[in-house]
Amino acid sequence: MKRPIRALFFDAGNTLLRINYAAIADQLAMRGIHRGEEAVAQAEYRARVRLDPHLAPRASTESRSVAGYYFRYVLEELGITDAETIRAVAEWRRQYNPPVGLWHLPDPEADAALRLTREAGCVAGVISNSNGSVRSILEETGLATHLDFILDSAVVGVEKPDPRIFRLGLAEARVEPREAVYIGDLYSVDVLGARAVGMEAVLLDPGGVWGERDCPIAWTLQEAVAIALNR
Repeated sequence: MKRPIRALFFDAGNTLLRINYAAIADQLAMRGIHRGEEAVAQAEYRARVRLDPHLAPRASTESRSVAGYYFRYVLEELGITDAETIRAVAEWRRQYNPPVGLWHLPDPEADAALRLTREAGCVAGVISNSNGSVRSILEETGLATHLDFILDSAVVGVEKPDPRIFRLGLAEARVEPREAVYIGDLYSVDVLGARAVGMEAVLLDPGGVWGERDCPIAWTLQEAVAIALNR
């Protein structure tokens, strides 16, 4: 008999926290390139899929090279291929809102999803690849009040998909792998990383761009929580 789910673990960036798409759109507009906020969001969703092969060999999601690929893909998905524009926007991104960067807005469903998790009697935790700033962002957005623990890769010294960071989460929650589900937005990092320790995972796909995958897929955070709890 399958054990009931006792803990849900969440990614932070692109899961509980959203990129400030409006800031990107505004920066492009200043350069005479007009793309709406929703267009930027859709481009970023597609960029995640293009980034995933770079992460499969366990390349660090926090490295400058991976971030460079990522935002270049976002711009290319917006039809922007001019090398000077790509360079200038990359430089702006590196200087924007340090040390937090662009991921500083709560997902519209984050509060409700975490409340649903706690109402189900589950431990709620964050396991995130970050630069040491994820706790401050979650505190500033008010989401930290719903969380039992926050693991930041820069603080604990190991990052996804390394099984050790998932095991740290299991230890914090005091649950077995079969009793926990991870929710994140990258297949190679989040789904495969969680599976490496015996956990199941739900892939968050708000743009419907990942296609067929061998894991549950959710359009929204609340849907992801519902899927996890009903497994």
